[in-house]
Amino acid sequence: MDMAHHEREAEIVDTGSLKRRWLTYFAGIYILTLGVSLAIRAGIGISPQSSLTRTLTLVYAPLSQGTYNFMLELIMLFLTWLVLPRDFRLKNFASLIPAFVLAAFLDVNLALTHGIVMQAYAAKFGLLALADALLAFGLFLMIRANLVLMPIDMFVNTLFKRTGWKWGNIKTGFDCTLLVLSAAIGLAALGEPHFIREGTVMNAILVGQYIKLYFYLFKRFGGARPASLRGIAGSSAK
Repeated sequence: MDMAHHEREAEIVDTGSLKRRWLTYFAGIYILTLGVSLAIRAGIGISPQSSLTRTLTLVYAPLSQGTYNFMLELIMLFLTWLVLPRDFRLKNFASLIPAFVLAAFLDVNLALTHGIVMQAYAAKFGLLALADALLAFGLFLMIRANLVLMPIDMFVNTLFKRTGWKWGNIKTGFDCTLLVLSAAIGLAALGEPHFIREGTVMNAILVGQYIKLYFYLFKRFGGARPASLRGIAGSSAK
């Protein structure tokens, strides 16, 4: 399953050994979850997906955020089948492996960062900027590894195939849906939305910009691949 959705992503994918790519992929997951954890500790708002799963930990505390995140991935895998059952294959269940690893890494990093408490707003802002940089770098490494899609990304891709709508519009609509769900659950169960603040907007802006920066730096200093390899990667990109 190809993680390179666009031509510019296909240009940076690793076509080397599978072992190296898996190591890169799992390193990316760890760095991503570290970024998510630090964003939570910043306390000025987090991404739509994180705000939903974090809100659920306030509604029912015995389950960890990693557990809720894995449950969300399971739901997305089911919806993927529901949207386009004829294209669903047994190998799609392989996406649950990195989803489980992500859930475990998230809980580990939340425990490791538990003692981080920021008082000054400038410090919170700086921590969130660092968190988004790490989150984006984790995503960059996962794109570079070019391996298995997470169920959430698989669902967005499946909607793209089913509807033909622009991929970016579908992703934006999906994120907004998660945001509305998070706010609705917060209002219904806790009296007000939680974890949706200016940091949520920052996340939406900064992560994309950081990824663009990593693409640029890789192409500038990482060395361009031969045209033949770029052609092979581009032909397999979704």
